[in-house]
Amino acid sequence: MHNIGNDIIDLKLAKTQSNWQRKGFLEKQFTEKEQKHIINSLNPFLQVWLFWSMKEAAYKCYVQQYKKRFFAPKKFLCKIISNQEGTVQIDNEIYNVTFIISDNYIHSVAAKKQQLNIVSELFYFDKSNSKNKILDYKLLSLFSAETKLQKNSLGIPYFYKNNVKLPISISKSHHGNYGGFVILYN
Repeated sequence: MHNIGNDIIDLKLAKTQSNWQRKGFLEKQFTEKEQKHIINSLNPFLQVWLFWSMKEAAYKCYVQQYKKRFFAPKKFLCKIISNQEGTVQIDNEIYNVTFIISDNYIHSVAAKKQQLNIVSELFYFDKSNSKNKILDYKLLSLFSAETKLQKNSLGIPYFYKNNVKLPISISKSHHGNYGGFVILYN
């Protein structure tokens, strides 16, 4: 089974909750090459959160593949290829990443191979509704009522139908008002 990961950053929330310019932040999270790229960027704030999102998406692939968690973001080497593509290298593994940068969020999707059957959906949380209702949500409704989304002990989500794990990889992510599901059909 192939692995997939995604991450989303609510840019408005990132501006208010994180001070990426505080002493030591860049040095702890990013390689020297990434730090230079951030500092020399036209928009360092966006570059910080793009790299962070890419690393998180690739990390989810890595955890699915190797079934172990760790925190070492400087071991994740980001490379930008175009305004929508990049790679993240973790040890000897290279993950292809596609990303979207909007005015409101950054969304990154990582997979080992580029030409896979990936379906994704972004959604918006209506925080004014006390039940945290998801607006414009469709993707998971494609599955039957017998299909359940369950996480294992590492927090990796899987689809099960009648207690049998399906050969479909899924990644889910949320931050602030935004979330996303990415499904990979093998």
